[in-house]
Amino acid sequence: MNTIKYKIFGLCLGLSLVSYTSQAQAKKAIPQSYTLEGSIKGLEDGTLIELIPGATHSSETAVAETTSKDGNFTFTGKLKEPRLFYISFAKSKGFIPVLVENAKIKVTAEAEISKKEDQRINFKNEVITGSKANDYFKKETAFREELNNDYVAYHKGTEELSKLYSKARTAGNKKQMDSIGNTPEWKKFEAAEKAFFAKVQSSSENLISKHKATWWGPFFMMTQYSYFTPDQKPVFAQFSEIAKKSYYGQLVEKEVNPKSLVGTNISNFALNDKDGKGLNVKDIIAGKKYILIDFWASWCAPCRKEIPNLKTAYTTYADKGFEILSISIDKDQKAWQKALGQENMQWHNLLDDNKVSNAFNVKTIPATYLVDSKGIIISDNLRGEALEEKLKELLKS
Repeated sequence: MNTIKYKIFGLCLGLSLVSYTSQAQAKKAIPQSYTLEGSIKGLEDGTLIELIPGATHSSETAVAETTSKDGNFTFTGKLKEPRLFYISFAKSKGFIPVLVENAKIKVTAEAEISKKEDQRINFKNEVITGSKANDYFKKETAFREELNNDYVAYHKGTEELSKLYSKARTAGNKKQMDSIGNTPEWKKFEAAEKAFFAKVQSSSENLISKHKATWWGPFFMMTQYSYFTPDQKPVFAQFSEIAKKSYYGQLVEKEVNPKSLVGTNISNFALNDKDGKGLNVKDIIAGKKYILIDFWASWCAPCRKEIPNLKTAYTTYADKGFEILSISIDKDQKAWQKALGQENMQWHNLLDDNKVSNAFNVKTIPATYLVDSKGIIISDNLRGEALEEKLKELLKS
């Protein structure tokens, strides 16, 4: 009996050792770092290549950089969990997105350099291998191709009508807008557009909910939403604790539960105006009772729509100590300068350097912050009648 007992014990011990050895080998086999190798045909030697974090809703600086040699480059590093990065070429003239994980990853493509002045770099025949996370990401977001086809389909045949409506809206011609809006063609277009965006929302929500137990959930929130509002709080609340504590989970939480800047003192910063002259915010504030710092962009329709309200406030209260500082987050400086000429804003206009908008935690525009003479933010998100009422309260005669 004892012999049998010892044999069983020996067998168990042997199995334990085999199990332990297998686990140790498996653990050893899991890569603890990543190697990202690129081979891009048509890329000029010495091209600057940067690795820039993606899906953060912020302008990020590169975490690593190198230069190309015979179209080849390599990045190495370590990650706690998969992360989306953009491989940026020639100071953001071209990008290749890739989900990087601790593995040996290979990226191949063919580069085509535009002959236009901007010399944009376009890529074709992109192939990414070695990243299971990247493969899964492509599989789970394949529905986007169908959405792209739907978008093209419901716009087909309405191009000229859309141009007319856009032109009338830009000119503020409400009569023409109403005339176009009452046509059967436009009503059909609006119905198709409403159905399209309902499908987009449903697809995104299903994708996020499907992954609520892991980091994929908040990651997909970051990729499916351009910005967050309080409406997305319940979406974040559904995530597991593991998902919430992940890298992307923490990013989402900061956006759905943002800390108010009201009561904080703004730091002095300097930005350039349209002539390239640097101006300090402290100098602009000097001698003023209140200043509205307004973040906007030439391409932002709600921002442009708000400008007449800013002009009214400026005209009414400028001689009572009110000032406006508009900061554009435009990447295209020419587009910004063109918009300045069109809007004719009679106050300071500066171009953001990414750092200032990040310091104010600007996620959506227009974004406004009302600052007092001491540089303390006393209110935010004031627009239209809300701005008028606040200034009337503060600058009573």
